[in-house]
Amino acid sequence: MNSGILGYSVRIALGDDDFREARRVRAAAYGHHDPQIGARFGAEDPMDRSEGTVVLLCRDTQTGEGLGTARIQGSAFGPLLLENSLDLPDWLAHKPRAQISRLAVLAGAPSVVKLSLMKASYQYCLATQVRWMVIGARNAALIRNYRSLGFKDVFEAGAWVPLASGGGLPHQILAFDVVGARAAWQATRNRLYGFMTEAHPADLQVLGPQPVADQPAMNDSAMAPLRLAA
Repeated sequence: MNSGILGYSVRIALGDDDFREARRVRAAAYGHHDPQIGARFGAEDPMDRSEGTVVLLCRDTQTGEGLGTARIQGSAFGPLLLENSLDLPDWLAHKPRAQISRLAVLAGAPSVVKLSLMKASYQYCLATQVRWMVIGARNAALIRNYRSLGFKDVFEAGAWVPLASGGGLPHQILAFDVVGARAAWQATRNRLYGFMTEAHPADLQVLGPQPVADQPAMNDSAMAPLRLAA
């Protein structure tokens, strides 16, 4: 398949322009429902460039404008942001884990953009040996979407927990078994199995963590391309 066939690309944000565009998308997407939260999430955030964290950016391949974004924070360099607001159970707290946050898609963008960001998050976590993806969700429709992918409740079903990193609003905490996902999708004949596991062209690709100006460079293996593939 040729580059450009999807009409959009998903990459890791590398420079100031990428991070600005990710913040613009956050501000617009979150601000569509809550202007105050939109302004907060659209501001510069040190976590975006912290060690062990990557920001995914989906851009329209024709206009170059951002359509969606998501952030992946790994636990290798410290607690996840949501762990400042709660204690994870032992089965999760002692395993390699990553928090998916700041998932934002512009109103009117193709619905596949959100799924592509989730696929990129899954493939990135799989390649970096993360066992569990963890999210906090406060929108009922989004929670249903996560459950359809195989996310499960971390606490008792329906429990809501206020998250400082989420504007102090109550969220449901869900976790996803990265290692067991493929077998689970196949066993349950999940309708998203093909999309989440099939190979894609170069427009849907993530790279390993990249060094930034205020942090030491990482070794060559950490910067190797990780193609989104089956």
